[in-house]
Amino acid sequence: MVFHVAMRMRRGAVAVGAAGVVLAAAPGALAQGPAVSAYPSPGVLTAGPGTQISLRGRAVGELGTIQVRGSRTGVHRGVLRAHSDGRGASLVLNRPFAQRERVTVRTDLPIAGATDGDYSFRTARAPGRVEISATGGLAERVPAGARRRPRSRPDLRPPVVTVEQRTPEASPDAILLGPKPKAQDAQAGPMILDATGRLVYFRPLGGRIQATDVRVQRYRGQPVVTWWQGTSRQGIGTGHLVILDQEYRAVARVRAGNGLRADLHEFIITPRDTALFIAYPSVSMWVDGKRRAVVDSVIQEVDIATGLVVFEWHSIGRIATQESHSPVPGSIRVPWDYVHANSVDVDSDGSLLMSARSTWAVYKLDPATGAIVWRLGGKKSDFELGRGAHFAWQHDARRRADGTLSIFDNSAAPPVRKRSRAIVLGLDEAARTATLRSAAVHPRGLLSATQGNAQALPGGAQMVGWGSQRYFSEHAADGRVLFNARLAVGFETYRAHRAAWTGRPHTEPRAAGVRRAAGMDVYASWNGATDVASWEVLAGASADALAPVASAARGAFETRIPVAVAAGFVAVRARDRAGAVLGTSPARRVSA
Repeated sequence: MVFHVAMRMRRGAVAVGAAGVVLAAAPGALAQGPAVSAYPSPGVLTAGPGTQISLRGRAVGELGTIQVRGSRTGVHRGVLRAHSDGRGASLVLNRPFAQRERVTVRTDLPIAGATDGDYSFRTARAPGRVEISATGGLAERVPAGARRRPRSRPDLRPPVVTVEQRTPEASPDAILLGPKPKAQDAQAGPMILDATGRLVYFRPLGGRIQATDVRVQRYRGQPVVTWWQGTSRQGIGTGHLVILDQEYRAVARVRAGNGLRADLHEFIITPRDTALFIAYPSVSMWVDGKRRAVVDSVIQEVDIATGLVVFEWHSIGRIATQESHSPVPGSIRVPWDYVHANSVDVDSDGSLLMSARSTWAVYKLDPATGAIVWRLGGKKSDFELGRGAHFAWQHDARRRADGTLSIFDNSAAPPVRKRSRAIVLGLDEAARTATLRSAAVHPRGLLSATQGNAQALPGGAQMVGWGSQRYFSEHAADGRVLFNARLAVGFETYRAHRAAWTGRPHTEPRAAGVRRAAGMDVYASWNGATDVASWEVLAGASADALAPVASAARGAFETRIPVAVAAGFVAVRARDRAGAVLGTSPARRVSA
């Protein structure tokens, strides 16, 4: 439902919305009701000129009237649109603000961080032309043997995965990756492997489009596969968020609001079906007496059903540039990524946990006010870190069910340790102490310059993605390696996740037949299908005269089935463990 709002000027005339509707509510009653959070939050310095004004904590009919005025652009009118959960609304304005202006919002609501419902924020100044180099180090070609082309799916060229170790204790769940090629002629896209490391699903995206943070989540109560999709330069992504159902159909594509674009580092679907992610707008600000381009690490939450912004947080104004370990670029036009937020998650108490690579710190944030509750690590740590608990250039800070905190400690670029670690810290938030509980390292002693994650699994195990080092491994609670695999040379993966997954593609199986000296070889595949137990080969002189001639248990992504007879056309039929037919491929002419 769309609501129009009258923006009442307490100290002047009334500016009425397009429909001229005033939402009736007594100011005194509004002030006594539940607290309301506003975004951009009071005091924000770098809001986008195209920002919505989002209010959370009450139904749209309980928000009363709202006045919005820009110091340079004057009174703004707009439409108040309800969030899908009924607990807030976003005022979508008819025109943008100017850069570098002070915006005043007046309400009769008890807004966190405001005085008598009134507050202000400022819009950012764009940095003008910036110099961001393209992703470096791209080879001219992928090394030989780094990828395979299935005969039944010649359009697919997935990277080769080599499993070095797998024990009976390893998880039975699927593995989800986003292989990123370092070469121009390679395919990139989301990939799903079975528990043994065999390919189940690969979706090439084309060009320089990449997929990161591929994982299984739940949306509207159903399991889905999600990822970020777009391009990246110098570790900063520009793209959108994708949600696929079990048939691999896109059920939603989520884009950032307020003029921002979603970054590659995070995509969490919250229990209220919102998307939590990161954005990296560059703004112009003074640093050491010079006006230069600076990256503002922004956390944004979008209502997936409506596309409205329900939460937004900015690092500028909250985290001082003096906290950064990242050197200031020599050119003022090269954006200084002084925070580089690379993970955000909902803590057990509803707060947010954010990892910031460039400050070597994890931050706990109050989502109602945007205030920093505490810092763990970095130059201004609120915790005393015990022996071995210090980390640097880290990724993927997550609260575990037992209250501990897991972190992928890169400690690289430049190196701080000899090896990267997946660490678990015990936090005493009352005494403000942090102690090292465990530290898993890769058997090859990997030092990952960038990326990486550590996913908690049942029984204290964890799945670790080694980022730029192309390895992914599973470790028991005592550190033993339960599973270890690698992508081919020329590829890397930001994160690696395990999860239960059942895929039932809306597409058909594929077949290919090749004649040999005595009979033929038939190749069968079905991209994304997880329930196929066996293949039945159909063959005949023409496409409409096929009969069963052979069968075989399903092997890898593509199953090779030797057939003693030769034919002009072949097709394959997929069956499950009970023998039921799941799908049949189109007939294909047998090749020489």
